[in-house]
Amino acid sequence: MSPSPLASAAFALPTAAGWAAIAASYLLGAVPFGLVLVWLAKGQDLRKFGSGNIGATNAMRAAGKPIGVLSCVLDWGKGWLPVAVLAPRLASGTADVLDLQVYCGAAAVLGHCFPVYLGFRGGKGVATGTGALAGLDPVLLLIGFGVWVVVLFTTRYVGLASIALGFAFPVAAWWRSGPGEGPEILIGSSLLTLLILVRHRSNMARMLAGTEPKIGTKAGDEGGTA
Repeated sequence: MSPSPLASAAFALPTAAGWAAIAASYLLGAVPFGLVLVWLAKGQDLRKFGSGNIGATNAMRAAGKPIGVLSCVLDWGKGWLPVAVLAPRLASGTADVLDLQVYCGAAAVLGHCFPVYLGFRGGKGVATGTGALAGLDPVLLLIGFGVWVVVLFTTRYVGLASIALGFAFPVAAWWRSGPGEGPEILIGSSLLTLLILVRHRSNMARMLAGTEPKIGTKAGDEGGTA
C-alpha cells in the first residue's frame, strides 16, 4: 500500500535567505492596518471599539465602509505579497519555491493574528489568509470567495461565512490536486482552516447563543472577523 501524500510530505528547511523572507513576512503581516486607518480617520483606538478586533469588519463599523474596504484590501495584500512576490524571488532557481511560499504565507497570517507590535493580540487572519492562498492558487480564492458570498447573503453572518470559506479552501485544494503533485497547498489550506476555527470561537459561541450581529449591524455591536 502506498503511503498517504500527507504522511510522506517533507517540507524543505529554508536557507538563510528563506528565513529572512519568513521573518519579513511575519513583520509585514503584523502591521495592524485596520487599527492605523481608524486612528488616522477617527482618532480612535479600534481595540476599544465594538468587538475590539483589529480586522476590517470592526474597522468598517468604527469608521465607515471606505475604511473597512481599504483595511480589508491591505490585510489581503500583506498575505499575497510575501507568497506571490517575496518567496519566489528569494527561492528562484531552487526546487523549494512552493515550500517557501507556504512558510511565508503562514508567517504573514500568524503576524496578523499575533502581531509583535500589539503584544501578540491581533485579528482573525481571514483576509490575510485568503491573500496568501491567492498567491499560491488564485482558483482557490475564487472558489472560497464564492462560498463566502453564498453563506454571507444566505445567513448575513460574516463569521459564519468566514468559517465556511475556511472549510472550502482545503476541499478545493484536494479537488484541484493532480497526480504527482505535492501536498503543500492542501496542508497550508488545512492549517488555515484550523486557525480560522480557533480564532472564530467567540463568533461560534455568539451564534449558538443568538447574539452574533448580522451584516449591516450598526457601530458599537459585537462581532467582527478578518
